[in-house]
Amino acid sequence: MAEKRTIELLEAKIQELRELNKMEEIDMSSEIARLAEKLEGLKIDTYSNLSDWERVKIARHPERPYALDYIDKIFTDFYELHGDRLIGDDRALLVGLAQLQGKPVVLLAQQKGRSTEEKKQRYFGMPRPQGYRKAKRIMALAERFSFPLISLIDTPGAYPGLEAEEFNIGGAIANNLLAMARLPTPTIAVIIGEGGSGGALAVGVADRVLMLENATYSVISPEGASAILWKDKGKTRQAAQALNLTAEHLLKLGVVDEVIPEPLGGAHEDPQKTVASLKEALIRHFAEVCNTPLEELLSARYKRYRSFGCYRTLSDR
Repeated sequence: MAEKRTIELLEAKIQELRELNKMEEIDMSSEIARLAEKLEGLKIDTYSNLSDWERVKIARHPERPYALDYIDKIFTDFYELHGDRLIGDDRALLVGLAQLQGKPVVLLAQQKGRSTEEKKQRYFGMPRPQGYRKAKRIMALAERFSFPLISLIDTPGAYPGLEAEEFNIGGAIANNLLAMARLPTPTIAVIIGEGGSGGALAVGVADRVLMLENATYSVISPEGASAILWKDKGKTRQAAQALNLTAEHLLKLGVVDEVIPEPLGGAHEDPQKTVASLKEALIRHFAEVCNTPLEELLSARYKRYRSFGCYRTLSDR
């Protein structure tokens, strides 16, 4: 996209002028201010009218904050637990205990890697069966001690390899869906990046579902839908639009409860500001669900997920 390239060039030019401005007898402040104003206007024009496919690319941006970045800035005393007590551990799906404003919570967090080595260790953010069984194990802990559960979702989907099939990935996901739907404690899910298929939904059946502005949430990736529906991998833009996978669409459909704004260009442009916005929304919803009687919370959760997929025929109108 030409506008994005122009933004990158302007940013580089402004940085160059700032370096020159540090030198004695050179005052570039007026030129820097002029270019900064132009840059801001261009960003507003560019990022206020993003297509669904462009938002998919922002959700996948390699510099976008990941789950551990948010955990470090929003929660305190995070203590990670390991292993599913059956096969082993899974580094793509982290679980543990933490505190949110001094109150104990259980955390589930899907984590992608930064370096090549870390990406391999975390299976590129695609949990395996042991990850979902580990999550189910800590759901039981949340139930036992009546701890609220918070889930941070960021995955292209569950790991699709032979190993995952051998250890029953479908069964692990199904068990999580049932366990989380029945969990007798307040639950919140936040889609911070990609929310792909059952791999995301397995830790997303919550009382409140929040979503960052440029995150995505869908039954399948645009590439997958393009290949299956159009038999053409080049139809990813069309598929992204058809899937209604962006926050704006999902809010209208009632799938998510709130869209959390991001800085222009995406969360990676100002991680600190994104963290502050997410923390404010999370604390607000946390207080609401924790102050709701459990019976009322479970009834609302049941109605919420039973209503998804309902439709009316012409004769019903």
